[in-house]
Amino acid sequence: MEIFNAFLLSIIPIMVAIDAPGVLPLYISLTEGMSKKERDIIARQSVFTAFLITIGFVFLGNAVFNALSIKVEDFMIGGGILLLIISIADILRFGERNSSVSSTLGVVPLGTPLLAGPATLTTTLMLTGNYGYLPVILSLTLNLILAWIIFNKAEVIIQLIGINGTRAIAKIASLLLAAIAIKMIRVGIFKIIHMT
Repeated sequence: MEIFNAFLLSIIPIMVAIDAPGVLPLYISLTEGMSKKERDIIARQSVFTAFLITIGFVFLGNAVFNALSIKVEDFMIGGGILLLIISIADILRFGERNSSVSSTLGVVPLGTPLLAGPATLTTTLMLTGNYGYLPVILSLTLNLILAWIIFNKAEVIIQLIGINGTRAIAKIASLLLAAIAIKMIRVGIFKIIHMT
């Protein structure tokens, strides 16, 4: 019963941190022009990457950060800069997408830092300290399955809004991605300033 209560208490914070519905427009944007099979591969790859990175971080995060003298704030700034570069490149890209980039979309930026970003990693690390490993890992697993279902249904959304709607969402999503990146950088910088 105690494990079940801990599971319920950890599932919502992880759901908010992962924010799969919020990542969906970016998923649609980044996979525009791909076949259903390719999108399914990217969806699985992103969820699997997010799971491995988050689980690894839960067990090794504090040790790695301490060994490298890295703070969570540094992680936020680095992830934000990476997202900003990706979003600018996407906004400025004309014509067909580069297929060599598309094969890694599930790893970067979808798997990390979008699904398994600083919010997800720090939330799971904090919850593990409060509730233990098992409830948090179960909550993470359920949330990532939910993210996979949402990504898997992106085909229906694309059919509803059409190709022009998808392209419009793609550019808007790139701007949102840039805004998310700036927010991550800003929060990281402010936290560092307040620490000094």
